[in-house]
Amino acid sequence: MADAPRWRALGPVAIRMLQAVPILLVVAIVTFMLLHLLPGDPAAVIAGDQAPPEAIDRIRRQLGLDRPLPEQLLQWLWNLARGDFGRSLILNQPVLSAVAERLPVTLSLAVLSLLITLPIGIVFGILSAYYRNTWIDTVVMLLALVGVSLPSFWIAILSVLLFSVTLGWLPTGGYVPLAAGFAPWLRALVQPAVVLALFQLGYLARMTRSAMLEVLNREFVRTARAKGLGEWAAVTRHAFRNALIPVVTVTGIILSLLIGGSIIVEQVFSLPGIGRLVVQGILLRDYPLVQGTMLLLGFAFVFLNLLVDVVFALVDPRLRRG
Repeated sequence: MADAPRWRALGPVAIRMLQAVPILLVVAIVTFMLLHLLPGDPAAVIAGDQAPPEAIDRIRRQLGLDRPLPEQLLQWLWNLARGDFGRSLILNQPVLSAVAERLPVTLSLAVLSLLITLPIGIVFGILSAYYRNTWIDTVVMLLALVGVSLPSFWIAILSVLLFSVTLGWLPTGGYVPLAAGFAPWLRALVQPAVVLALFQLGYLARMTRSAMLEVLNREFVRTARAKGLGEWAAVTRHAFRNALIPVVTVTGIILSLLIGGSIIVEQVFSLPGIGRLVVQGILLRDYPLVQGTMLLLGFAFVFLNLLVDVVFALVDPRLRRG
């Protein structure tokens, strides 16, 4: 019975799960329509530049591209309902199989980038809040502003020129599986992971600073100081624990942004991940590949948001009262 309030707090999560269904439907329809509005004919791409019109028409009929657009959409939605995400026109393999092959690369990049972002961003935010209106606060917030403002592809190119081409410290691109060894895997991913983390570092530092400023002058922190508790103990054990709830919420958003931001970084560093797969699919007009991959990414974003709601409901004592 003691856990009843905690489980009651998860009621809004069930509502969010139901709300996710129409959201995913909208994502599927918008992805389908936008992709079909792009110029180019996938049948012509598959047939080749020198193919006669008869061959292109035959491929178009085989792929069902000659049918009206609403009919194609309904057929695709019906296939999705049966768990069929389609078959890639270029790779000649199921979309789920293509995504599963490249998922470890994107997840490795996102998780490593998150492990870089969390400790540095949180520490910077705490220092900036504690030393507010000092030179430390100014420097941290300036670095955060620079990290948020600079485009990731520009930073990635400069990083390759400096650390790979000029200094020769790191490879210019490519991926080494973790099964080949931790050191080669880390050496291949550390540069793109740091580049991907720079934007999120600034975002997390600013959010942590804002959350800390709200609680540093609260009565319970002043009481802890008055009882003789050390300054940093009061800040970390009392202030930060109460500022942790918005930080947890932001962490889920950051992981979603890291997965989405990997599209550009994977292109620059030639990483065979999901982001690069989407770009190749768009360039080659591989409709099933892009539609299925984008929908799976939509599933991932919705799942991460639901996970944040669950963690939020478990760590926030206000949701467990009553």
